Amino acid sequence: THIHDIGMEKVQIARLMLPDDANTAGNVHGGTLLKMIEEAGAIITTRFCNDVPDKDSFDFEPSVTTLARVERTDFINPVHIGNVVQIVAEITYASSHSLECSVSVWGEDILKGVRKLTNRAVLWFVPCSINDPTKIMTVPEMHYSSEAEKEAGLKRYNEQKKARTGALRRNKTLTNMNDDPYNNNEQREPEPYSPRFARSVLIHMIGVSDCTLQGFARGGVIMKLMDECAGLVAKRHCRTPAVTASLDAINFHKKMRLGQVVTIVGQPLFTSNKSMEIEVQVTVESITGGQINKDRACDAFFTFVSLDKQGKPLPTPQLKLQTLEEQQLFEEGKLRYEARKKLRKTNQKSSDTTKKSNIDKSKSATSHLQNGIDVDPTVGAQREKNKELNSKEISPKKPPSPLSCNVVQL
Repeated sequence: THIHDIGMEKVQIARLMLPDDANTAGNVHGGTLLKMIEEAGAIITTRFCNDVPDKDSFDFEPSVTTLARVERTDFINPVHIGNVVQIVAEITYASSHSLECSVSVWGEDILKGVRKLTNRAVLWFVPCSINDPTKIMTVPEMHYSSEAEKEAGLKRYNEQKKARTGALRRNKTLTNMNDDPYNNNEQREPEPYSPRFARSVLIHMIGVSDCTLQGFARGGVIMKLMDECAGLVAKRHCRTPAVTASLDAINFHKKMRLGQVVTIVGQPLFTSNKSMEIEVQVTVESITGGQINKDRACDAFFTFVSLDKQGKPLPTPQLKLQTLEEQQLFEEGKLRYEARKKLRKTNQKSSDTTKKSNIDKSKSATSHLQNGIDVDPTVGAQREKNKELNSKEISPKKPPSPLSCNVVQL
């Protein structure tokens, strides 16, 4: 049995951001970053599942990992055209049939030498057989640095499994509504700032460039389409440039194949003073041969922020709710908004505590060194021993000769 050590499995990719990667605000498109994040995760998890020694000694079956879920992701700092994006992916937990991959994204201005953290994401992948994509493969065993680390990973695994099941049971679907944003009965345009006014639909046929070598749509491609749809909704509602601030967990319920058609529907559900929540749902259908069925493929909640021409946040126009269902969706969105605020405060407090702890340790180490006190006792003992040896060497019984003094001076 081949066992992988946690922390040893890492992948780094880097790319220069070009004008093709820009959104209307002039920054790098959030969907582009999401696509790169998925690519890094797919590389490291596929490599992990196929890194088995002595493959010829048994009936080894190669596999390719498929994106199953993306946890909540915050866009911490914007990435600009001309920046170099570096993505670091690391496997942090492996169950018997899935892998957790943590990804950090850094943006670097190579002209100024400034490097900033822009994104953090956690993704879950499932390995599928190359020969039979419906067959879920077993993940190689992983060795953890401690039992506590393993238990923490198991807890995260159970939490995401429960969340995926809850998301699948959610009954309200935007795609059950009429895709035409106009009211067919009254033949009039929806009122500005109403949820129906900003509702947007994208339809895309999955092409060769969207797929893996096995003919399935890459999760990163679908996430980019979802981000584009959410961005269109935000711009329609705010009538200004808008950027992705965060997205909640994305659950992939069904694989999407080459030649199938995906319908991406987005609609605003909630607005605060500075942001708006947009739900995006994706359905997939085969348009050739036999009966046409639409299946729910994935969904997510995006948070967008309105910007002025200088890139500064603007107040968000408030939604005008017209139905009881819209009111109910608004209240549900408000609860999620409050939960996000609470989570941000908790994370910020934890980050501040960590920074303070590191600063205190640094100050303490500096103080100890200045006072001749060693933080590491073994280092201190060795230093005292060296002092004693040096003292013997530089304190001879006879005065040093001029020659030896010159040698010392040289």
